[in-house]
Amino acid sequence: MSVPLQGEGTGSAAAPPRHEVLGVRISATDYNSACAAVRQAAQAGRPLTVTALAVHGVMTGALDAEHRRRLNALDLVVPDGQPVRWALNLLFGAGLPDRVYGPELTLRVCRMAAAEGLPVAFYGSQQVVLDDLREKLLQRIPGLKIVAMVPSRFRRVDRAEQAEIAASLSASGARILFVGLGCPRQETWLYEHRDLIRMPMLAVGAAFDFHAGRLPQAPPAMQRRGLEWLFRLASEPRRLWRRYLFLNPLYITLLLLQAAGLRRPVAPDTPAPKHLGYA
Repeated sequence: MSVPLQGEGTGSAAAPPRHEVLGVRISATDYNSACAAVRQAAQAGRPLTVTALAVHGVMTGALDAEHRRRLNALDLVVPDGQPVRWALNLLFGAGLPDRVYGPELTLRVCRMAAAEGLPVAFYGSQQVVLDDLREKLLQRIPGLKIVAMVPSRFRRVDRAEQAEIAASLSASGARILFVGLGCPRQETWLYEHRDLIRMPMLAVGAAFDFHAGRLPQAPPAMQRRGLEWLFRLASEPRRLWRRYLFLNPLYITLLLLQAAGLRRPVAPDTPAPKHLGYA
């Protein structure tokens, strides 16, 4: 199912079309269009919520109606994983030549920000990771202006403390915010801060650890073939085995049912999401 250009989010009416993959509205977009949307929002001081979803991220929405509503309220939900891009191409004829991989999108937006003189901030992970991330990014992109790097509090917070965090990030002078809390916490964070922070916010997951040199990335050949999950499973088997060995086959099964018209449409009246206050 395709949906109109403008969804429930706060972004521009010129947003790319979104198509429902297991009920989650994925934006049929590419790197250039995503970077352009971030640049325009940053220059205008306008909020824009962006997340990059692979299979695991899509399944968090497919299996949880409340979280699906959060995801569908974000402005850009880009196809991070090759299987998500394949679904868009096969089911909807999107014609996307490549995915929009969160770590690569991070680098491209940082290069754009450096070229345009737009300060950036990072929220999430641990301070030691953020310190390494700052060093590595400035080596790769010398003109990048990083004005804040705030670690996660690794707990839930009330609305008052949430507003404090938002005010601090807004006062930093940043025009673009990268969020790395892991899926689905980071998408929940974007949803709950979309009216509190007036700048583009990108949930980019493991990009913090990858670019800090803390986690290895899959070889390009494995990434192109949709086998990054296998590389990551081999790298972190204890943490990731349930995610990949259960969710990947379920994703394929549900996608086949959708393609065959045997999966019931998602009810539009999903419950309003609870406030979770992740920080």
